[in-house]
This record gives sequence, C-alpha cells and structure tokens, in this order.
Amino acid sequence: MKVIITGGTGMIGKALAGSLMESGYQVILFTRKKELHGRMEGALSYCYWNVPARQIDREAVLEADAIIHLAGAGVMDRPWSAKRKKEIVDSRVLSGKLLSDTLRSGPGRLKVLISAAAIGWYGADPEVPNPVPFTETQQAAGDFLGTCCREWEESTRSLIGAGIRVVYLRTGIVLGPGGGVLSALKRALNWRLAVIPGSGRQVISWIHLDDLVNLYQAAITQEAYKGPLNAVAPYPVSNDQLVQALAAARYGTAFITVHIPAIAMKWTLGERGAEALKSCTVSAQRLLAYGFEFRYPHIQAAAPALMTGSGF
Repeated sequence: MKVIITGGTGMIGKALAGSLMESGYQVILFTRKKELHGRMEGALSYCYWNVPARQIDREAVLEADAIIHLAGAGVMDRPWSAKRKKEIVDSRVLSGKLLSDTLRSGPGRLKVLISAAAIGWYGADPEVPNPVPFTETQQAAGDFLGTCCREWEESTRSLIGAGIRVVYLRTGIVLGPGGGVLSALKRALNWRLAVIPGSGRQVISWIHLDDLVNLYQAAITQEAYKGPLNAVAPYPVSNDQLVQALAAARYGTAFITVHIPAIAMKWTLGERGAEALKSCTVSAQRLLAYGFEFRYPHIQAAAPALMTGSGF
C-alpha cells in the first residue's frame, strides 16, 4: 500500500513513517523542498507540494491508498500575533482543501484520509469539580483554537460525500522523544526541577507517541474508524501529576518542585499562557469501544519509558 504523509518531518511524522515502512508500507512524504522531489530511499520517496501556490503532485495523490495529513504550523512555538494566528489556520485549512480538491478532480484509489486534529476543539473544562469528560459529539468551542479546529476538520469533510473514509484524530498532548512537551521540560529536569505552571490542578489529556503511531496505523486498516476520534490515553492526569511522574521516573525523590505563578505565565506568553493553564478532560471511551489497546494507558507506565528513550 502507498501511504502519503504530509507534515512528515516533525516528531509524529518521523515516528509514523518509520513504523509504516517497518510494516511493509511504501511511504511518500510531501515536501516543500523541490530538490527532494523524486528522491527515493528504499520504501521512502518524496513528492513536492506548495500549499500557498496550490501546487501538488496530483498523480501521487490519485495513486495513494491512504493519506495521513499532519501538516500545520506550530501552535505554541511563537507568540499569537494576528499574522501568526492566520498562519496557524491557513496552514491547516488550505492544505486540507488542496488535498480535497485534488482527490475530487479525478478517479483515484484512496481508501482513507486520516487527518490530525486536536482536543483544542473542546475548549476548557467547566469551572466545576470533576468535570464530565468531553466526547466526540461536543460542539467546537468558540475560542481561537476551537474555531481553528472546526475549520481544520471542515476543510476535508467534503471527501466523505465522495465515498472516502475520513478520520479526524483529535489529539491530546503527545509525549515522546524528539519534540513536544517532553523537550520543553528537558531543560528544567536536567537541573532536577519539576516545573509546574499555575496550581498544577489543570487536567492534561495526553497520549504516548507509540500509542499515537499505532492508532494511525489502526485507522488505515480498521473501517470502523470514521469521523472524529479522541486520540488520548484513557487516564488523564493533572499537570502536577504529569510533571512529578516524569521527574520521579528519572530521579526518584531527588528533585525540587517549582510552581510558576499563573500571572507570570500569562504575562510571559500572553494568550498562549491561558492555553498552558487550561484544564481539558477528554474521553477515550470511543477508542476503547473499538478495541484499541493502549501500550501506555497510565502515566505511571509511560514516564519510565519516556525517560529511558528521550535522550536525557
């Protein structure tokens, strides 16, 4: 089977491409670097695309059996200026529309498109103790990330009417080596500091990178997987529990816990600070009902594996 991956150079894309090739798939990475177009490295090849210019290798798209759409500008890596917000939205929406328009332009053999999505769809937990976890039936929040996620999913929804199975993996905080939250924590952990933003009581809906990669592979073959699906571990934790578990997995009890005041987070990060302090409790029940088996359902099992494989 030929599988296209967009946005394949990030932490998730690299892990996924390697895993797919080990499983016998031919992987095609879409890239903006013209010099890579046509290059082949075993089961891996490259095809050029340029989303703003609406340039894409149409032949590759129409010959693919599956597309995994990961492309999108980083959400938390830069301040949210008006220009950056537009980049975040456009990188997801325009790329989705380009894929959709290309697939509808001629007969292809695509069986499934699996699009990255995010639990930013749901917004924050209600201000009540023990909030009911968000499920896939929830309407999108009206804030920036909720609106972005809604437009992101809508950009490829027309393919459903064209008879293509579409899966939206609404992904929580991904824990894995080579990027993301774990890299952000590395500097402090190297100094034996467990740094916790705000009170630490905010709920983190997370997933181990290995489980996410396995989920993408399952979505290729399992026809029951359709529409939105929460890609989160079944046991969310508080921010405090998350950071403490990672620190304990590395140092036992020989570390210091440091809280960063919420006001300092908001002053330093602006609107992004509110996101870093947000509590979002998301349900994995639909995924469990499909029979998906998590390798790391609990943070207590994930933390030692992350500390061993994260390059610390």
